[in-house]
Amino acid sequence: MDFTDGPAQAALREELRDWLAEHLVGEYAAHRGVGGPTDDSHWELRLAWERELAEGGWLGMTWPTEYGGRGATLDEELVFLEEHFRARAPYWVGVHGRDLFGPTLLHWGTDAQRARFLPRIMTCDDMWGQGFSEPEAGSDLGGVRTRAQLDSDAAHWILNGQKIWMTFGTRADWLYVLCRTNADAPKHRGLSLLLVPAHQDGVEVRPIRNLAGGEEFAEVFFTDAVTDADLVVGPVDGGWQVVMGTVGTERGTTVLPYQAAFEQQFHELLVDVRARGRADDPVLRQRLVDAWIGLQLNRHNNARMLTRLLHDGALGPEASLSKLFWSQWHRDLGVLMMDVLGADGTCAHVDGRAHQFQSVFLNARAETIYGGANEIQRNIVAERVLGLPKEPSV
Repeated sequence: MDFTDGPAQAALREELRDWLAEHLVGEYAAHRGVGGPTDDSHWELRLAWERELAEGGWLGMTWPTEYGGRGATLDEELVFLEEHFRARAPYWVGVHGRDLFGPTLLHWGTDAQRARFLPRIMTCDDMWGQGFSEPEAGSDLGGVRTRAQLDSDAAHWILNGQKIWMTFGTRADWLYVLCRTNADAPKHRGLSLLLVPAHQDGVEVRPIRNLAGGEEFAEVFFTDAVTDADLVVGPVDGGWQVVMGTVGTERGTTVLPYQAAFEQQFHELLVDVRARGRADDPVLRQRLVDAWIGLQLNRHNNARMLTRLLHDGALGPEASLSKLFWSQWHRDLGVLMMDVLGADGTCAHVDGRAHQFQSVFLNARAETIYGGANEIQRNIVAERVLGLPKEPSV
């Protein structure tokens, strides 16, 4: 793991710092650090910031130039992520289209699909929602029941079923939906990834209020929803391999910008501890030291994962190890924050909003679940890293 910049990375870092100094001003500067991959607060401001980043050529840097990218290297994109979050610029809103679905379409999509969808993702003209989890198929994603069948003319797919926990689903113009297209195939086969327009009579989107009071989640019902027959990403009945690439990206590089906020949260916790006059509490000091050590371990876990990605061009089981560690660490940080707040942690602000520490505590509950539950990550590590046998089927 080499944390030093080469000449190209150093030049790009200087260019980006100058650009941020010029553009991260006014309302953008007044809202530093707002938002996240599962947080829809300050949506319009973040959308405007995202479009400014796109105009500056900073988004999708590794994408080909014909789709709005720079054709840059992965380590150059990592420079952007580091500097963007060091500056605490607002978090963009197109994470599900550009950061998750975009790489999937680049790898598996047809030329026509890429030409149609990728430029509009880059310019923020289309928002996307991920239709994977279902009420009866969350961590066991291979058990999805949403069905898609071709109509009599084989011109359209007809979808029926339900998806849940779709982040930013109420904002989506398009949905990428894992469907069962062959009911007779084994569990992880007979699945296809379909692209479905959200604004049609057969698609009903219902917002879900989460534990912390946010409404970024949604459940989606398909009742004879329609999409064109050629809007399948990858092979028909071969969607499992396609979505595993998407999930791997979600566990790995997509959450790196979000994790960049952890250091700031830890710093704000230290400020609060000192303000409450508890900096000399020996038990609390030990817990803070443990949290700081975890923060450094997380940084090195990510570096190991990214080193593998740079060398091999693909994420390995390091993504599962990293996901296991950071999600548990952040959940524990939320507990520590609430312990520092003490009785204050039981009260909301006068305007009804949660304290930042309360939000971390509540939202971190889900981090050990989304992107693949930690139980699933342990299975991956056991089987693919340690070489342990699979659990016998019951």
